[in-house]
Amino acid sequence: MSTPPKPTVKQLREQKRQEQLERFRKQEAARKRNRVLGIVGAVTALVLIAGGVTAAIVVSLQPQATPPTAIAGDYEERVQRYENLSANHTETAVNYDQTPPVGGPHNPAWLNCGVYSEPQVDEYAVHSLEHGAVWIAYDPGFTTDDEVAALIELAPDTYSIIAPYPGIGEAKAISAWGAQLRFIDVDDPAVQNFIDEYWRSAEGPEPNAPCTGAITGPGLVS
Repeated sequence: MSTPPKPTVKQLREQKRQEQLERFRKQEAARKRNRVLGIVGAVTALVLIAGGVTAAIVVSLQPQATPPTAIAGDYEERVQRYENLSANHTETAVNYDQTPPVGGPHNPAWLNCGVYSEPQVDEYAVHSLEHGAVWIAYDPGFTTDDEVAALIELAPDTYSIIAPYPGIGEAKAISAWGAQLRFIDVDDPAVQNFIDEYWRSAEGPEPNAPCTGAITGPGLVS
């Protein structure tokens, strides 16, 4: 009786990746359920305390709107570019002009690149952009598990961050230092155009500085 052939390194790597994706899907599904329950509970409590305050909070939970021209059409017309961004270090919270941010003052420590199932601290992620990473952010309220899996497949294996960013609305965002593209469809060819142009780009303040060895945020999947 012949012995079954041992799986190749490539097959083992793919098996591990599929296991990570499945674990991510389960974590994301549980997180979505908990988020909905938390919002419902908070709103209910506020209704009992003060109806006027409740109204204000509900408005604040509305997702960010994106102009139609930003999510369809020519790639060059859609990419938003920002110049003269500060690269200063700060240990305090930053009020960024863009959401998600694309540069500016940031924490002295950077976020380790990878796939995360939980939102990350802007100031850490911006430091990773400074090193040449791209950051794919999506609103979990508008993104399916299959879409998240497609984003993971699309992102480069290194110098990339994928993480939920509640509140940005239906349009996902891919950001690099000084640039951002909004998109809805995960198979939008403009996303790959953005990666080709900005992944590990030499235009950032510290291109190819490390994207590991610093802060590992909550919910790291891979």
